[in-house]
Parts: sequence; structure tokens; C-alpha cells
Amino acid sequence: MTKWLLPREKVLRDPVHNYIHIRNQIILELIDTPEFQRLRRIKQLGTASFTFPGAEHTRFTHSLGVYEITRQICDNFVTNYPSRNHGQDGLWDDNERLVALCAALLHDVGHGAYSHTFEHIFHTNHEAITQQIITDPHTNINRILRQVASDFPQKVASVINHTYPNKQVIQIISSQIDADRMDYLLRDAYNTGTNYGLFDLTRILRVMRPYANGIAFNANGMHAVEDYIISRFQMYQQVYFHPVSRGMEAILTHLLQRAQYLYHHCGFQQQPTLLIPFFEGNFTLTDYLKLDDNVLNSYFVIWQNHPDKILRDLAQRFLNRQPLKSVRFTQYTQKLIPHLQALICQAGWDADYYTAINTSYDLPYDTYNPNNTKAQIEIMLPDETLEELSAVSELVAAISNKKIGDQRFFFPKAMLGRHLTPDDPHYALTQTFRKYLLNDALIDPKII
Repeated sequence: MTKWLLPREKVLRDPVHNYIHIRNQIILELIDTPEFQRLRRIKQLGTASFTFPGAEHTRFTHSLGVYEITRQICDNFVTNYPSRNHGQDGLWDDNERLVALCAALLHDVGHGAYSHTFEHIFHTNHEAITQQIITDPHTNINRILRQVASDFPQKVASVINHTYPNKQVIQIISSQIDADRMDYLLRDAYNTGTNYGLFDLTRILRVMRPYANGIAFNANGMHAVEDYIISRFQMYQQVYFHPVSRGMEAILTHLLQRAQYLYHHCGFQQQPTLLIPFFEGNFTLTDYLKLDDNVLNSYFVIWQNHPDKILRDLAQRFLNRQPLKSVRFTQYTQKLIPHLQALICQAGWDADYYTAINTSYDLPYDTYNPNNTKAQIEIMLPDETLEELSAVSELVAAISNKKIGDQRFFFPKAMLGRHLTPDDPHYALTQTFRKYLLNDALIDPKII
């Protein structure tokens, strides 16, 4: 570890953590790789910036933040819980620091353009691609990691894959209260201008401690952990699941799907060269790394003048923030959707591209599940016995294992007919559409 220390610490200014402290040459070189710099061109929250104008932050700044929190955790562990025998006593072996820092920094390097939307359409997997970038001998990241040891890239990738033998390292990067989640909550709250995601990071890091099978939290810090759980719950409800962001995501999804359809069935003027490998389903890692949000936006600008009416309209809607409107539905009101879609088709819209169903649910806290890689949160009592968080917190118990969110049906805003007069040919259709929405109070009547 000391072999790679910089002669003098470097710092990067950060609005969330004040300073990002870089003390290791390997970390500095990884940040400067083209694969990592690409993250500057991928937004952390995708389409959320259409709802929260400040949410222009990137996966680059988030990855630096996850690195910084991990660095602070390692510093705390080596100061307060140092192992005397390479971790065999359940305490922190600081020889694990470099693999933890590299995994923290690189955990999102495989995210694609517009992240989860792109992943859903083209069936990519950002975690698998992250591991590929780390282990592929042709990448700059792999070359730098191999300076540490020939098997070091595989070690870093195994942390991402949750197979690394040291569970403490895995849980620092990926658990129900990890460096990744803690940074994105604070960073997303800061950039969206909301207070829902704020919690006492300093206190949580202070009460975090290693034990033989992972990470625990001292009982005297339980309330800070509770605050974190509630903050995460509120961020999902108020920010991540916001219906306008989801309406823009529906537009983006259909835009890319229409482009793929036209490529296969109708030909394409001004071929979208960088997207063709994904349309054909045979992309390489090199193809993947050429894409970012800006590349897609450039194609969308061009498609505003495409002869295909649907592609042209969807491109304009996405670039000019014209989301689909939505209503909530339940298992009891889902039967109304085919009737709504039929009315939308009668009004001249293609239901395949102008309607969508989106289901967004999250578990605020997941108690023990042997198939769940996100480890439960352990509270260490004064006698050093462990209790699972919901067993000692009534607040967390109240929301544990309860999926919270909603299902929404998305449709063109014009179907509400707010500006139509009775002599308009579509007036009767829109009135019937509105009656369907009003006839069942379980579908959100506020939209009317």
C-alpha cells in the first residue's frame, strides 16, 4: 500500500464532502483514464433534471464521492478497529484499503448513456460491463490496476460481483447502508434542492465498525441509522419516483424503440452509426464506451427533422420537455387501461408509442433474505451481541419488507382536452376519456 502513496496528498473540491482526498497514485491514474472520464458525460439521475433543474450532476462526481466516503470508513477502521492478525480477529486489515478504494471509485464505470433506460431497451447490464471494463486487458483501467498485481483487477471486480472473500469490503461498497447509497442520497438531495435525502453522515461513519462477518453499527448511533433509512424512503417517494421524470423516461424509451424499429423495418436516413451495434444486438465493449448522454442527444437533435412522424415528434418532445401525463392505477382499476388506450388510438395516437405502464416500487428496508446480496443492517449492543436493525427499532420495523411506490398509466396530455371547445372533432373523445378517469376514485382524480 505505501508503495503507491503520493509524495503529497491531492484534493478535489466537492459540494457534498468539501474535499475529495487523494493519497494514492493508482487512484489518481484511474480518475484520468478515458473510461472513467466518460462518466462526466452521463447524468446521475437521467431524466430527473427535467423535473429538478439542478439535477445535472454526473456519475463522475458521484463515483468520486463514493470513493471519499470509503476512504473515510477505512481511516476510521484503521484508527479505531485495527486488526492484529490480518483480519482473523474480525477487525480491519488495512491491506484491504486499496481494493476497497478502487472498487468504490469504479463501481459505476459500466453505466451506459441514460443509464437504466438504455439498459432496459438494449438488455445491457452495467454491473457486468463494469466488471468487463475492470478485467479486460485492453482497457486503461485494467492496465493501471495490473500495476498493483496481475490478479488485482480480478480482486476489484469480485468486490463488484459480491464474491470477494472479505465481506467487510463488499458491505462498504454494497449493502443497505453503504458508501454508494450514502453518497447518492446526499448528492441527489443537494442537486435537486430537496432536504429529503439529508442525514448525519458524520455520525453514521463514527458508529460504523467491522466485525468478523461484515459491518455493524454501535447501538448508540441507531437513531442516525434510522434517520438514514427514512431519508432514503422519502427520496424514493419524492424524487426518484416523481411522475414527471417517469413521463420523460417513457418518451425516451419509446424514442429509442422507434429508432430501433425504423432501422430494422424501414431503413434510416443519416444512419445513427454509434447505435447500430445496439440495434443489431452485437455490440463490443469499445462500442459501449463510445456512447454517453451527449451522443444520444445529438442523434435526437437530428431526428427532429426525420421523415418518420413518430420519431420526429418523440425527439421534439424529449428535447423540449413534453412528458406524457399519468394516472395511478391499482389491480382493481387496471381493467380501465384497454378502454383508455382504445380512445387514445381513436384520437389518432399510436398507443405503442404514446402510452406506457410504469411500475416503481422500493423496499425502504429489507430484513434478512438469504437470496439478497444487500446485507441486513446489524446493530452491535453494548455486550457486543448483534441485533438486526428492525428488531431494535420500532420505526424501521414499521416500514420493513413493505414495497412502497405506485403503478402509473402514461398517456398524451392532449387527451385531457383542456383547451378543446365543443365544436372540436376530438372534444367528445376527450370527454369520454376524462369520464373513465373520474369514474374510479382509485385512479388519481387530481389530474383532472
